[in-house]
Amino acid sequence: MTPIDVTGARTTEAADVITGARERIDALDDRIIGLIQERAAVSAVIQEARITSGGRRVNLSREMEVLGHYRDALGRPGTSLAMTLLELCRGRV
Repeated sequence: MTPIDVTGARTTEAADVITGARERIDALDDRIIGLIQERAAVSAVIQEARITSGGRRVNLSREMEVLGHYRDALGRPGTSLAMTLLELCRGRV
């Protein structure tokens, strides 16, 4: 299979650009995944401290702040992204 076949491009030059950009996206995705894993670990520390002190695992007002932050930064799809992120980071304790 040629680079043109793999990328769907119509020229070799475009295929080269797409291949390079895809490599960058893959590297960014790896960093994003690492940051999400780090966020989940920090969230677990917060949840454990909250539960140990007699509080609830989840602080809904804080979650609303996070949702608003993502919505303000990324628009409506940011809310969905934040919901997924919060779901990934809940209940690890």
